[in-house]
Amino acid sequence: MTTEQHTHSNYPLEDFQIALLQHQSPKFSVTCQNQLSDEELFSLRNQGLSQAEQAISNAAKAGAQIICLAELFASHYFCQELDHRYFKLAESLTGETISRMSQAARQSKVVLIVPFYEERAPGVYHNSAAVIDTDGTIAGVQRKAHIPDDPQFQEKFYFTPADALADGGTYAPISTSIARIGVLICWDQWYPEAARLCALQGAEIIFYPTAIGWIQGETGDEAESYRQAWQTVQQGHAIANGCYIAAANRCGYEPLDENRGITFFGSSFISDPIGKKIAEASIENTETIFATCSRQKISAVRQTWPFLRDRRIDSYSGLDKRFITNNS
Repeated sequence: MTTEQHTHSNYPLEDFQIALLQHQSPKFSVTCQNQLSDEELFSLRNQGLSQAEQAISNAAKAGAQIICLAELFASHYFCQELDHRYFKLAESLTGETISRMSQAARQSKVVLIVPFYEERAPGVYHNSAAVIDTDGTIAGVQRKAHIPDDPQFQEKFYFTPADALADGGTYAPISTSIARIGVLICWDQWYPEAARLCALQGAEIIFYPTAIGWIQGETGDEAESYRQAWQTVQQGHAIANGCYIAAANRCGYEPLDENRGITFFGSSFISDPIGKKIAEASIENTETIFATCSRQKISAVRQTWPFLRDRRIDSYSGLDKRFITNNS
């Protein structure tokens, strides 16, 4: 695809159907995350994969052509604490998670966005998402670029950031048999630069596999403002770039210990290119949401709001600075 072609020039102008799988991690047999045995860790992952296989089959039968799972869907969110034994959950691209999901994609003839804990090499681990095409082959892999380090979201211990490739390669979309899709992972969703680079390289839709929620003490209006901000910033990306946005979150409570844990707030949603939510899940429930994405709408919105046309690309040199003080 050349830079002069439309974003969807290699695809027919027909609509395509997507689905987001919002799920809750299988329940622990213990009250604390750190009480889980190694056997239970792998049992939980097996349960998570089995649940995903059934949900994928159901979504495909309902008409979905592209299906996105939540961040690290196959396991509990282990990043609440620092513990070397969770490195055992990391897998290569030939591991069980990708093998089973490749089979699921092939059987249902769908494109899958499959988040997984990737062992790229000994000592090099990523929070990744494989894009699997309808024939079960891997169309591409995206790795999380922005890694948080917050209370109970201690990801820097576990994940290496994506490589900073030249010319926006870190955020390059992946071409599949259904659509050209961008994949950015969770914390990446707060950064407009990432969405912009994804859209500039032809993404028709940007998927955000996510694991976000409230920790203990975050309640009431404060908690709700966080949830709304999470949706609003992504709706802004849809508007600014004239493309679809789809964020798949997990839901439910996952305990760290007797007093601490994360309540993942669900609310998975799909936004059209003018920022309107066209599908949204509940806060609490495991469920699948669906939407139709229109290539004609992408073109119409970009003609009406020509933000990409009017960008002053000669004036953005400061974006490669951490912070600008005295023009330096």
